[in-house]
Amino acid sequence: MRRRSGHRDATRSDRRARHTIASMLSDLTTGFIGRLRGRDPAAWFELWETFGPILRGQLGKWGGGRLGAETIQDLSQETLTALSDAIDRHDPDKGARFSTWLLAIAKHTFCGELDRRMAQKRGSGVKPGELFDDSAADDAGSSPPAQYEQAVFHAKVEAALRLVERESDFVEFSVFRMRVLEGRPGRDVGDALGLSEPTVTRRLQRVRERLRVRLTEVVTRYSFTDDEAQEAARNGLQSNPNKPDDALFDEAVAEIYHRQQDLRAHSGWAKDGRSASQ
Repeated sequence: MRRRSGHRDATRSDRRARHTIASMLSDLTTGFIGRLRGRDPAAWFELWETFGPILRGQLGKWGGGRLGAETIQDLSQETLTALSDAIDRHDPDKGARFSTWLLAIAKHTFCGELDRRMAQKRGSGVKPGELFDDSAADDAGSSPPAQYEQAVFHAKVEAALRLVERESDFVEFSVFRMRVLEGRPGRDVGDALGLSEPTVTRRLQRVRERLRVRLTEVVTRYSFTDDEAQEAARNGLQSNPNKPDDALFDEAVAEIYHRQQDLRAHSGWAKDGRSASQ
C-alpha cells in the first residue's frame, strides 16, 4: 500500500508540475502575442533582435548566393511582419512549434520573392532557371533542419543573456562574463576587478540566478508547445537545479555563447544587433 500511495503522490506531483509549466507557457506566450496584436513596437523589435539573424542566415542559404544583402534584410523583415500579422490566426491547439511556424512564414516570403523574380524574368525573355534552380524552392519546402532548430534555441539563450546584461550593473556582469563566458579562474577575475574571491562568487551567483529566471521567461515566450518549453532543461539549463548543477549550467551557457559567436563570425550576423560580449 505504501508503494502504491507513493506512486500516486509522485503521479500527482508530476501532473501539478506539468500543469504549472502549461499555465506559465500560456500566460507568457499569450502576453507576448497580445503585445504583437497590439502593434507594440518593442515586441516587434524583440522578435527582430532575437530571430532576425537566423532568418537572414536561412534566407541566404535558400538564395544560394543569388540574393543580395539588402534583399535578404528586406525578406527577413517581411517575414517578421507577416508573423506579427498572422499571430491572430495562431491556434495553440494544433501543436505547431514556434520555430516551425517561423520557418513556414519565412518559406512563404522566400517563395513569394522567387515567384516575383521569375515572373519578371519571363517578361524580359530570360528563362527562370537562369535566376534560381529548382533546388532553391525544394530546399525552402523541406522540413526544419536540426541545425535550424538548434539555432532557434541558442537565439533564445542569447536573448536571455542580453536581458541580464542590460539589467545588471557593469561589475556584476563583468564577473559573469569573465568567470563563465571566458572561463577565467575566480582569483584572476577578482584581481582584474579589485574584488575578493568570495565577492566574485556572490556576484556570479546573483547573475546566474537572474539568468535562470530570464531564460525561463524567454524560452516560454517563444514556445507554442510543452516540448519547446522543456528545451532548456534538456540542454542542461534547469531553472531549479541543485547546487552541484551550477557548474553544468555555466558550462552549457558558455558552450552556447561561443557557438553563437562563431556562427555570427562566419555568417556576418555580428554586424547586426548587440551581443552579450559587446
